[in-house]
Amino acid sequence: MDVTRRVFSAAAVAAALTPVGRATPLEPLSRGIKISMQVDESVTDDDLTWIKQMGVDYLNVQTGNGRGTLENFLAIKKRAEAAGLKVWNISNSDNRNIEEITLNLPGRDQKIEWLKQYIRDSGQAGIGYITYAHMANGIWSSEPETTRGGGQSRSFHLATAKGSWNGKVYEGTLTHGRKYSKEELWDNYTYFIRQIAPVAEKAGVRIGIHPDDPPVPELGGIPRHIFGTFDGYVRALEIANSPNIGVCLCCGTWMEGGKSTGKNVFEAARAFASMGKLWKIHFRNVTAPIPDFVETYIDNGYIDMWKLMKTLVDVDFRGNLIADHVPAMAGGYQPAWSYSMGYIRALYNAAREEKGA
Repeated sequence: MDVTRRVFSAAAVAAALTPVGRATPLEPLSRGIKISMQVDESVTDDDLTWIKQMGVDYLNVQTGNGRGTLENFLAIKKRAEAAGLKVWNISNSDNRNIEEITLNLPGRDQKIEWLKQYIRDSGQAGIGYITYAHMANGIWSSEPETTRGGGQSRSFHLATAKGSWNGKVYEGTLTHGRKYSKEELWDNYTYFIRQIAPVAEKAGVRIGIHPDDPPVPELGGIPRHIFGTFDGYVRALEIANSPNIGVCLCCGTWMEGGKSTGKNVFEAARAFASMGKLWKIHFRNVTAPIPDFVETYIDNGYIDMWKLMKTLVDVDFRGNLIADHVPAMAGGYQPAWSYSMGYIRALYNAAREEKGA
């Protein structure tokens, strides 16, 4: 039996064996891709108007640290809805890339309990999705470089990169003082996900897990084998054994990995969709796979984004799709994001028309 069928079967069995009254059944996602804009919770009223003018209906909202509360979630939803927009998810830098959880450091259980409450509050606020990432030493980058026309953008070069997350910088051959084994990380993930999954099931919240960025086999003495390869994802989903645990496919990160991921981005999207696990897409492009890349405009990288959009339409992807890591443009924030969002909507409309959707 292939891995796709194995994961699909495991999820189906998990759903069938869930005790009555324990879980909130997941509402099926409505047809169509929910193209969404990323904003901070301090987004201005003028920006909300601009987002509606672009034909975008959904928001992914980032809150500040300490603001991941039910009260704040409800306030964010109320403001978005007053502007004619829907909130797909509310994120916070504290709810992912948690080194205490990934590496079993002091404070692990407290972090897990905090995340459980974040999930409960999301569900109570009517937010049916969150993204989680399992990186222990952050997202690794080199100094910014320029892409087409001089737009400043993130770069990565294996020889010079450093990790960062939530105000912390990680560098050197051993970011946490020693080398960690793959087995340790699997044990830590298992301990974590088997506590988190039942909470997500009861709250009716989907959790999409983001790939390791970049998916280098090891950084700073810490393997990136769980969410850096397709096979790692498959094993992780089997361990979770939950209808509520799925995939946030950051296409740019997957492209960074190249052949090391085990499947290209088109194959990965089809495989995760066939499992019923593909819930969010980060639609971005890069110049090349590791060991060296620069993030670039979506029409300027090494992957055919028209082909990728057609793939998503072909598999009837019904989740959320965002532009992500958008390189700067002259004129500031709005021109860069308007270009990306307009390009995405044009690709989507053309792909639907071609398919006859």
